[in-house]
Amino acid sequence: MFKNALVYRIDQWEPPTQADIEKRLDGARFAECGPTQPEAAGWVEPRGEKHGVLLESVGGQLILKLCTESKPVPGGVVKQQLEARLDKIEAETGRRPKGKAKRELKEQIVHDLLPRAFPKRSTTLVWLDLEARLVLIGAASSKKADAVVTRLVELFGGLRLAPLQTTLSPATAMSAWLSDKEAPAGFSIDRECELKQPDSEKAAVRYARHTLDIDEVGEHIRQGKLPTQLAMTWNSRVSFVLTEALTLKRIKLLDVVLEKASPSDAADGGFDADVAITTGELRLLLPDLIDALGGPLVKDAAAA
Repeated sequence: MFKNALVYRIDQWEPPTQADIEKRLDGARFAECGPTQPEAAGWVEPRGEKHGVLLESVGGQLILKLCTESKPVPGGVVKQQLEARLDKIEAETGRRPKGKAKRELKEQIVHDLLPRAFPKRSTTLVWLDLEARLVLIGAASSKKADAVVTRLVELFGGLRLAPLQTTLSPATAMSAWLSDKEAPAGFSIDRECELKQPDSEKAAVRYARHTLDIDEVGEHIRQGKLPTQLAMTWNSRVSFVLTEALTLKRIKLLDVVLEKASPSDAADGGFDADVAITTGELRLLLPDLIDALGGPLVKDAAAA
């Protein structure tokens, strides 16, 4: 269900009833872009069934799906048409538009081209774990995840989310694990890593399909390079790549987990089984990962 994930902590929220959530979602259902609309976003059915429910609850875990559509206009085409119009105006008036007039002309060209632009769609899964007070967003970049967070905050008044932070930064923790050649309890270090120099040159070293239990890796760290990505496995059940931004990438449930699924789980397309298995594993993985990173960051004594 989740190939990539960013985790947010629920700082403040009194969750409404499930019926109220469904009503709010229905009022923000996805509608495709209009002829001159550059982008649109809204909620769609997590199961993919047309005219189905927009909120799925499996074992108490809430699943939503946001759909976004954009109509990108090729920059080269806009530039070409803009230059042609500027040349024409200059030939007719003797003056070439600049500044505000040029910007308005460019905006008009984009507006004229939008009806002919091909729309692009993407969907993002959202998992709300109300008991753990966490929200997991199926995105690899913070920019995309933040856009989803904005939609969630608009949907649920009073909801306040903050990116999950830990006492140790992932880069600091990964440096220690690699230097000591020892993974934290419950985890193993796999055969992929990226290290970067935190300066203007951004010198980088990447290891792929290569053992990391070597002195060379520790030497790079002693020279000042910091791990930005590290492939890991949790309890021989879930593999993933941890990044310096505390993003989980390339999440994969391993065979020992998938063997639990029975043939009957495919009766509904496997949706309920996918949700139950994925959230069940990640609900155990995340606390272990947070502990390995020194625990959640507490910013003040009152919160502690």
